[in-house]
Amino acid sequence: MYVYDKYDQQMVDERVAQYRDQTNRFLSGELSDEEFLHLRLRNGLYIQRLAPMLRIAVPYGMLSSKQLRKLAEITRDFDKGYAHFTTRQNIQLNWPKLEQVPDILAALASVEMHAIQTSGNCIRNTTSDQYAGVATDEIEDSRPWAELIRQWSTFHPEFNWLPRKFKIAVTGAREDRAAVQVHDIGVRIVEQDGEIGFQILAGGGLGRTPVIAPVIREFLPKQHLLTYLEAILRVYNRYGRRDNKYKARIKILVRAMTAEVFAEKVDAEWNTIKGGPETLTDAEIDRAKSFFTKPPYETLTETDSGYEQALNDDFGFKTWIGRNVKGHQQPGYAIVNLAIKETSVAPGDVTDEQIDTIADLADKYSFGEIRVTHEQNATLADVKKADLYDLWKELCAAELAAPNLGLLTDIICCPGGDYCSLANAKSIPVAEAIQRRFDDLDYLHDLGDLDINISGCMNACGHHHVGNIGILGVDKKGEEWYQVSIGGSGYSNAALAQILGPSFARSQVPDVVDKLVSLYVEQRQEGEQFVETFNRVGIAPFKERVYAAQ
Repeated sequence: MYVYDKYDQQMVDERVAQYRDQTNRFLSGELSDEEFLHLRLRNGLYIQRLAPMLRIAVPYGMLSSKQLRKLAEITRDFDKGYAHFTTRQNIQLNWPKLEQVPDILAALASVEMHAIQTSGNCIRNTTSDQYAGVATDEIEDSRPWAELIRQWSTFHPEFNWLPRKFKIAVTGAREDRAAVQVHDIGVRIVEQDGEIGFQILAGGGLGRTPVIAPVIREFLPKQHLLTYLEAILRVYNRYGRRDNKYKARIKILVRAMTAEVFAEKVDAEWNTIKGGPETLTDAEIDRAKSFFTKPPYETLTETDSGYEQALNDDFGFKTWIGRNVKGHQQPGYAIVNLAIKETSVAPGDVTDEQIDTIADLADKYSFGEIRVTHEQNATLADVKKADLYDLWKELCAAELAAPNLGLLTDIICCPGGDYCSLANAKSIPVAEAIQRRFDDLDYLHDLGDLDINISGCMNACGHHHVGNIGILGVDKKGEEWYQVSIGGSGYSNAALAQILGPSFARSQVPDVVDKLVSLYVEQRQEGEQFVETFNRVGIAPFKERVYAAQ
């Protein structure tokens, strides 16, 4: 993974000192709330319903065991003993004290971490595929390109005050696990006539106005990645609306202009900077790639007698392998996913003890690295198959071995009204109620892949628009209600979910999900997943089933 050079470290250390001074001036009354607002947001600090919230950047989701241990230490010393994995591969602390945030940032800086540009109207943390570098369907590792984008975008003076927040995702695999179609810019690594380049999408996003991003350039030669992204940002910065924050995102601009006109303006801007100083040289590309070389794999075969025996002897292990373990590029190795979705615990929450355990397991089994996923889970990317049974037993002891990856109870969920001052309704109790209703693993495995996404408001931090079943908290005369939509997907078959109809009281939501799932079971054809059945039969049968008895 990328290692700081002296310039990175100096930049982060100076930012900590700068923010410490800003915080002291605010606490002494020298800075007003309004003046401090933009300073704290640029350093990842929100003021939430009950306490501040600090969002920590995890570039393209990668963490070292050293960084994990520091995060565990921070949650013990400065928070309430747990942290939260987000849908953008970041980590949040929900209870830091405002006056202690500079100390937290200093602790993060000691292990090459920060909270820079995790909020505010700037280019946010660049995200990628959690299986980058090891996926069997990969065209090329996306992490070097995500790192180049990170370096280019951090403190970029021209894009420090955009019309609205801006998010970029990169994928190098044939299966889209980075949700590039619902980002402000999506970057797909593609191959054309033997040459590696990029397909560029722009104008996607969720929130109040969900949009699937259109392709604005089918093939971009790799050396031009940063200049072309710069051209997109310049056009957005120039034409994006600043008079109405609800219409300020690039998706509104692209839709108003049309994708074709927007692409023409980008090309015109690009022609003025193409070939300029930000053009990537082979040496610069090789430099970025040098940080993401293969670990020292052993020469192994795909078969291991101990692993095969454990599969035959232990049904629980076999079940976990079937859901949580994926194929790997290297013979004899596997990708292991830890489902951070224990019932009664907020989805994505991990305790300081679990963080320390994950760090230990990463050192023991996966070259000291861990990845945070878009689904609020974690991934050990390089585990020997011969070690899987021992790893599974240790995960069971740490309550990190739920064999439900991608199943109905592997719910994506924002913090909601329990924490967020923007939320219309609580999300976490709804997730727990659904998990308790569907506590039969045999039934869940029979249902197969089924995504439930829950957001507490229209900001869509829980990505409800792209859930197979999406649940949105709404305010109805001061009471919490929930709007349900179905048929969404955030992956290669990206689609926006369709609203069923009138909203439901919180107590009704598990019953509604039960009815939707029951109809799916009745209607599905051999091998069909939920969203495939929905696409075939349409929304009408689901709507009739849910509202018939009301």
